[in-house]
Amino acid sequence: MKQRSLRRRLIALGAVAIVGLAACGGSDDAADEATDDTTDEAAETVSGLGNECTTGKTLVEGKLTIATGNPAYEPWVVGDAPESKEGFEAAIAYGVAGEMGFSEENIVWVRTSFDEAIQPGAKNFDFNLQQYSITDERKATVSFSDPYYSTNQALVAFGDSAVATATSVSELKGLKFGAQAGTTSLEFITSVIQPDAAPFAYDDNAGAKAALEAKQIDAIVVDLPTALYISAVEIEGSKVVGQFPASDVAPGDDFGMVFDLDNPLVECVNVALSRMRDLTYELMSIEETWLADYTGAPVISLD
Repeated sequence: MKQRSLRRRLIALGAVAIVGLAACGGSDDAADEATDDTTDEAAETVSGLGNECTTGKTLVEGKLTIATGNPAYEPWVVGDAPESKEGFEAAIAYGVAGEMGFSEENIVWVRTSFDEAIQPGAKNFDFNLQQYSITDERKATVSFSDPYYSTNQALVAFGDSAVATATSVSELKGLKFGAQAGTTSLEFITSVIQPDAAPFAYDDNAGAKAALEAKQIDAIVVDLPTALYISAVEIEGSKVVGQFPASDVAPGDDFGMVFDLDNPLVECVNVALSRMRDLTYELMSIEETWLADYTGAPVISLD
């Protein structure tokens, strides 16, 4: 971020110098006017208040309001502190903000529940990151950015349970499952696994994890990085039984940032993501930094 800010300052100052030299052969008035215009543009470039694309499109002019979960979990946000810039989604948020010209002091964090952010109505954020899978159903009430991460659903259970050795969906039918309400994980259980008993829906992943720890359910379904973090750090004795492959029946999950419906800021964020993906490779770097340890697991057949 500091390197990017310095680079912008040098570019802006260079622009001022070039215009000043070019104006030497003209009238004093023309030179003054050109220098004044360029100075204004340079000031805007280094202000940290956004760029031309974002003007008039944020909740508060000159500020970028970003939302995450309450609480926010690792490896997406470290220590429930997104302002630390640590964790995959925290780092993505600051990367996007920087590409759009916002300095760190002009980033405001707010919290929402998972369901709250995707309900119809005005939002208290410019965009929200909570591992929201992009779905056609959700597009009816909110807008999404382009994907910033793609992953599969995965199964977590205790290593000494009957489910621990399962290798296909057909072996899972008689089990009790849990997942966070309103998520593609819960939908995956009902539409793909199709267990004999209806799955339990919890307000958040914390509720699902507590139920698994209490052995009220046999397994939970979450995205793969979350599953690997749960088994490695949060629930002793648990394991990632496997991940479910993407297919026509169960496509993988593409995570997108959530916006108020038809928010014009989406275009600005997509430009930033495109630069981070194809020009600076910052998306790849962030993924390698925060998710390198959370991407591998056996595959559970959908048969």
